Amino acid sequence: MELSLINLLLVLLAGWLAGSVASRVGYPPVLGELLVGILLGPPLLGILHGGEALAVLAEIGILLMMLYVGMEVDPRELGKASWPGLLAAAGGFITPFTLAYFAVIWFGGTPMGAIFVAIAAGVTSLTTKSRILVDLRLLDTRVAHVMMAGALVSDTLSLIVFAGVLGVLEVGTLELATVGVVALKVVLFFALTFLVGLKVFPFVGRRLTEAGLTNRTFNFTLVLILAVSFGELAHLAGLHAILGAFIAGLFIRDNVLGRTLSEDLKGAVRDSSIGFLAPIFFVTAGFQVSFSVFSTDLALFMTILGVATFGKIIGTAIFYIPSGNGWREGLTVGGGMNGRGAVEIIVAGIALESGLISQEIFSILVFMAIFTTATVPFFLKWGTEWLKRRGELVRSGDDRRGTLILGAGPTARVLARTLSPSRPVWMVDANEGRCRIASGEGLQVTCGNALQEQVLSDAHASEADSLVALTGNTEVNALAAQMARSVFMVPAIQVVQDGAHHSGHASSLSHLQASTLFGGPIGLSEWDHWVGSGLVKERSVVISPDLTDSDLAEEIETRRGRLLPLAVRKGDEIEPFHSAVQLANGDEVTLLEFAPTASRRRDRFDELVAGCTIFDIRERLDLETFLAKVAEELGEQMSLRGASVTDLFGSEGFANTVMSPGLAIPHILIGGTGKFEMLIARCREGLNFPDQEEPVTAVFVLVRTADERTFHLRALSAIAQIVQAPTFTANWLGARDAEELRSLLLAADRRRF
Repeated sequence: MELSLINLLLVLLAGWLAGSVASRVGYPPVLGELLVGILLGPPLLGILHGGEALAVLAEIGILLMMLYVGMEVDPRELGKASWPGLLAAAGGFITPFTLAYFAVIWFGGTPMGAIFVAIAAGVTSLTTKSRILVDLRLLDTRVAHVMMAGALVSDTLSLIVFAGVLGVLEVGTLELATVGVVALKVVLFFALTFLVGLKVFPFVGRRLTEAGLTNRTFNFTLVLILAVSFGELAHLAGLHAILGAFIAGLFIRDNVLGRTLSEDLKGAVRDSSIGFLAPIFFVTAGFQVSFSVFSTDLALFMTILGVATFGKIIGTAIFYIPSGNGWREGLTVGGGMNGRGAVEIIVAGIALESGLISQEIFSILVFMAIFTTATVPFFLKWGTEWLKRRGELVRSGDDRRGTLILGAGPTARVLARTLSPSRPVWMVDANEGRCRIASGEGLQVTCGNALQEQVLSDAHASEADSLVALTGNTEVNALAAQMARSVFMVPAIQVVQDGAHHSGHASSLSHLQASTLFGGPIGLSEWDHWVGSGLVKERSVVISPDLTDSDLAEEIETRRGRLLPLAVRKGDEIEPFHSAVQLANGDEVTLLEFAPTASRRRDRFDELVAGCTIFDIRERLDLETFLAKVAEELGEQMSLRGASVTDLFGSEGFANTVMSPGLAIPHILIGGTGKFEMLIARCREGLNFPDQEEPVTAVFVLVRTADERTFHLRALSAIAQIVQAPTFTANWLGARDAEELRSLLLAADRRRF
């Protein structure tokens, strides 16, 4: 078995170029790889050729590809698939499966061959979904959601049915006892793999992490071993190895190797399969095609193509009726699910290799995949235009509720607090300090890179009906908004136009079908500073005959640099103010106004700082001595015995006490109501807290009763804002005495409640 490197090089190069071209015009790369295999392979030009070595690489390629597909499928999403999606999956598989089976039998085919043709006809491939749905502006429609749920369920079930049929056919008889043995082996296979995946994988992952075995190379090899092992288990059960690899991928999740490593490994598997080995399979699959079917088996080809297309569309529409969404929407969903692709070609290729179908049938299935996939954009466009003309194209806003804000700066936080009374609000930011402040203010925030799909998923992007891009980085805003639109199908997008970084804003809005946040350009860094320093005041105006929307627009434009239209209340709903908002009488607009005198106000935290005890500790103390000193002081102030306060400190355990390098905020909960006390300490030589390498120089001890939770969060927010100042550490360590420390805290720029 000799491998021709020049032939391998040409196969890889041809597959890469053809796949790239197919992607650019909105089709899956597999379509380009098949076509180039037909064009440059034996069916036409004969430049490329196959061989045993390429066949081995191709088989490894589809094994790794199914591992990657499994890693991409979230089992939780299968459980959340909508009722209409389940109906679409059932109708879109059962009907074409049945029609294709009887069509092959009618033309004299064998039952075995008919079954595999039927499976291929029932498969749904939505690898083109993001590009097509974006181009047709359908991401925020119910049609798009149903298609995605249906395809997810359909592809998973198709693989299971395919593997099960292979297991039955391998024994060569349909006797009840034999089928029973096969069924038992299949049940044992699923029971064993699910047990290992749910229990053993996470256990092994934790042990590897504890042992420090977290490097990518080691774990990539481990993942490959697991995939091959599960593939062999499937083979022993009489199933195909691709099902084992698929199931292994399902269980290699965040709880096994951690999110970062899991995402890293997913990328490695994707690159090695889809980027290298799988294209070999699809290009060489094109080698097996024969154009003779158009002369010798044209009737069979047209029949299978017809029943596959007709069965998918009509079957989906009929099964879809109980959803209550209408048969016309069912037809549109069926048209969108008509495409076949990678899974169908893999099924056909395995059946051909096993001798279960002829080369003519394989050719028919390949051409069917090409033709049906090409129809998807046209069927979707026609169907959705039909629904739109009848007023039946349902947008998905009613099924989602909530706003995801990119950025957790001061302006973003005040917007989040304004929106939160009427809807769920989530935030995401890569800056840990801003995340701590937002969390301290009681906001739901995810700390991470918004350009990573998993981070947006954790931040509830799949539940949000609107996304607000409010960071100072124009590129991050655009890329994260694009991912929210294409991957999570967030219907409404609003993007800030930062006056300091406005280039490309118009094209970004057009591409995303988005609107401009706050209705026009703003200086985001200025507003962040003013809001964070308490230099703004909030006021509301109601649109009425005396104050029309035109009057308000004129005032906003005139005072654009000093007046910020933040949000609009329409009845019980509050939404961000943006360029596409339509104001009507009775709408209430919330405005932020630059007001330099606003910073002189004192809030409750200032009053607490003004009256609390501040220790200025010059000598080095051990932690136990420091706590005893604090307990004695607080015990007197709050009428508690010092020993009981010490016990409370002990039960606290100082988990999550050190908030950032050099800063600790121990807090304890006491009985009673209406009590909140703070003690501040500067430890010039530093205190060593458990599990912290860097000594702590600033300690804010908070003691409260359970009813003071809200103020506790505000106090945490105030402390976080104070210590974030670039000069805080130098000023803190350089202050002469306790009173200068107090003055430093009282004069700090922060938001006053």
